[in-house]
Amino acid sequence: MEDTQLNRRRLALLAAGAAALGVVGAATSAEAYQGNMERSLSSLFDAMASLREASSNKGGHRVKAMALIQQAIEEIQAGIEYANERGGGGAE
Repeated sequence: MEDTQLNRRRLALLAAGAAALGVVGAATSAEAYQGNMERSLSSLFDAMASLREASSNKGGHRVKAMALIQQAIEEIQAGIEYANERGGGGAE
């Protein structure tokens, strides 16, 4: 039961982070739209939510996958910030 509540809290935090990212992106109109990067983030957030809802008896592989997805999310966000600091756009 506690694991389910913890997963729901994490999912809520993840959703809040995604919403905040959307607000930040909309608020800075001088930045180029990073469509492929934004879609990648959305897919990763969906994957993370699915993994959080999966049962935990996966020999540690579910947890490792979640950590790798979190790392990918952070790298994509860093890439978006990097592009925005340099006028956005360019080759992805």
